[in-house]
Amino acid sequence: MSSQANAPFVHNAWYQAAWSNEIGDTPFARTLLNEEIVLFRDAGGCVYALEDRCCHRATPLRLGEVVPEGLRCGYHGLTFGGDGMCVGIPGQAKIPKQARVRSYPVVERQEFVWIWMGDPGLADESAIVDYPWNDDHANWPHKHGMYHIKCNYMLLIDNLMDLTHIPYIHRKTIGGGSRMDQVNARMEVKRTDMGVHYIRWMLGITPPPTYVRAAGFGDGVTVDRWQDFEYMVPASVIQWTGALEVGCGAEENRAQPGGFSLRIYHGATPETENSCFYFWTAANGYRQDEPQATETLYQEIADTFLEDLEFLEAQQSALEANPERTLLNMKSDEARVQARRAFDRMLKAEQAPLAAE
Repeated sequence: MSSQANAPFVHNAWYQAAWSNEIGDTPFARTLLNEEIVLFRDAGGCVYALEDRCCHRATPLRLGEVVPEGLRCGYHGLTFGGDGMCVGIPGQAKIPKQARVRSYPVVERQEFVWIWMGDPGLADESAIVDYPWNDDHANWPHKHGMYHIKCNYMLLIDNLMDLTHIPYIHRKTIGGGSRMDQVNARMEVKRTDMGVHYIRWMLGITPPPTYVRAAGFGDGVTVDRWQDFEYMVPASVIQWTGALEVGCGAEENRAQPGGFSLRIYHGATPETENSCFYFWTAANGYRQDEPQATETLYQEIADTFLEDLEFLEAQQSALEANPERTLLNMKSDEARVQARRAFDRMLKAEQAPLAAE
């Protein structure tokens, strides 16, 4: 396999642009897939996304202000509606047809703000990843975060597809306990229409530090632990991880009370070829009526992901320094290889019409 420091972008896809609570009554700017975007809410609370560049003198619209009519440029006062059309020019009654900026399809649901970066005519809302646990605050109280990482977005996906790194990088959090019990987990990998699904089972092992602090497993307790991950092209992963004391029948029924249970959404949205935004939300499936338990879980997961960040940025630098060097695939790469193949299929399908032209 060749060393690919920077996987290309898939444009005809939904990406997370922001968390809902990031977009308020002022312009919110973010670079996505090398394009400078500005997001804003109208008076009714609807979110819109425009290119961050006025068509008059190329002034970034993020320097303007949100007004009842839309987003007003801070330089000469041109105002743009959510569809990108100019709706007002100070001192000029007639508005030229070319007075407009690019707008992007946006959908807000389940606390996510999704954006479509490709051909607007292909934007299908049914293709947005469903994450219903963000709607269930009673059973899955949660808190979200975001990290800006200096690595290509697919390196983040790779990291989530091969969990044999956990007992090495995350010894103080989710990787404590017997190292080889985790490395030698029983793994089942299945290709799906949208990517790949895998589950890892570690039976009769010592719970890691995060699980002990979160769920209160006592000294000498052993657990049956699972890691369930589904990758959906191009850049989303849904996780269900947990553990029950040995003897509770975890393999037959993971959705029973007690023990440790966690759901996480992972979103890797490209900023540039060598940087991305890592959106994640951690949902607490145990001690749901204790706010402190959810806060503790959030801090544990945040610390865990910071450990990943250091390695991903170092990996990106190493790949860029020697782009022609090849990389080795191992047994543990099975899910990662399937994920990359799914990504390549999606990229090829998008590029095929351009190649034909």
